[in-house]
Amino acid sequence: MSEFITQKVRDVAESFLPSMGLELVDVQFHREGHGWVLRLFIDREGGVSLDHCSKVSREISAYLDVEDVIEQPYHLEVSSPGLDRPLRDFRDFKRFCGKNARVKLREQINGQCVFVGKIHRVNEDHTIEMILENGDPLTFLHDAVNKARLLI
Repeated sequence: MSEFITQKVRDVAESFLPSMGLELVDVQFHREGHGWVLRLFIDREGGVSLDHCSKVSREISAYLDVEDVIEQPYHLEVSSPGLDRPLRDFRDFKRFCGKNARVKLREQINGQCVFVGKIHRVNEDHTIEMILENGDPLTFLHDAVNKARLLI
């Protein structure tokens, strides 16, 4: 059920966020200590403001009220993904080229699957080049990424 809700919210958010100059980073819907929480993470070049979050919250609330997608009581939270935001798609790697990241690959390279370093180059063939903390170069396909996150 939560996958259905997150997909519905993702679809509607992705339909109006670009017109606001915003992108959807993630949608989460799960039970926490105080009840169900629907959490949207939004971003844009230069960061998001409280005003951006408020506008998105109003839009999503209006949609959810009309469509009655969520039956149980829930809390809605809209925020920035933070400085250590996840890198989800190829565009994220391009956008944050030159920044430090922690990348976990699906398969090991030289006996290791977690790498920390600077995103050095992002190529059109979807290869990503990093310079690791120890100075070694690393190249991998974007499809090989399991998880990735910016480092502060």
